[in-house]
Amino acid sequence: MDATDILKKVRKIEIKTRSISKHIFSGEYHSAFKGRGMSFSEVRDYHYGDDVRNIDWNVTARTGDAHIKVFEEERELTVMLLIDISKSSIFGTQNQFKSDLITELAAVIAFSASINNDKVGAILFSDQIEKYIPPKKGRSHILRIIREIIYCEAKSKGTDLSVALEYLNNVQKKKAITFVLSDFMTQGYETALSIASRRHDIVGMHIYDEREKELPNIGMLRSKDPETDELVFLDTSSRKVRENYSNWFEQNFEYYNNIFNRSRADHLSITTGEDYVKKLLKFFKKRSN
Repeated sequence: MDATDILKKVRKIEIKTRSISKHIFSGEYHSAFKGRGMSFSEVRDYHYGDDVRNIDWNVTARTGDAHIKVFEEERELTVMLLIDISKSSIFGTQNQFKSDLITELAAVIAFSASINNDKVGAILFSDQIEKYIPPKKGRSHILRIIREIIYCEAKSKGTDLSVALEYLNNVQKKKAITFVLSDFMTQGYETALSIASRRHDIVGMHIYDEREKELPNIGMLRSKDPETDELVFLDTSSRKVRENYSNWFEQNFEYYNNIFNRSRADHLSITTGEDYVKKLLKFFKKRSN
């Protein structure tokens, strides 16, 4: 993919996802992810019904009239995107590859955060850190993140979530809203997630294709493991082969589900064949309740 093709793809993703963020997600995002707390804004005259605990007694004594302190939400947040760019994400039998869906979701989240004037950073990972983009504001910065997700080719083929979560804890000292976008076809990240979820607001976004859950009965199938390059032949007419295939997916999914629940971290699953807009809206609304 040359520079012109990359720019065209970035522009196409921007047009689609920025519109979704602006017209659909900006309000829901704001409600779902609160600021760091409340900060003093001003003092005004006391009105009937105001909380008496917020009366400014110094100003009240000086003026002879009751005055109250007004507070506002400290809105600025930092959003971190942990993006799985391992070879297993280059798979899809429905509308798109998992990697394409991950890119779109990352762009929607990034533009939603940008509309709310939040900083956005990214960590691209496989079984090592492939790219780190420090949090910043602005459209050009968001476009850089999208470009890197599209363009960055993993030097390593495996997946290790613990590496990404540990790196997050090292580089991001202040609390961040952290979205982990991955197919989670791996295990062994329980400790790293537990530590990260105590420091940050972690949201797991499990991206998968329906064919990863169930292998169709289509006879002999030649398959290549994207993370090992190993060629294997699968007899899909064998019920045992199909069951082993499904069990592998379920084991990883159950691990992901249990570990995130245990760490009290929010999580959701999205397939390559469904409308992610509805899924995200439902998730944001649930968080804001």
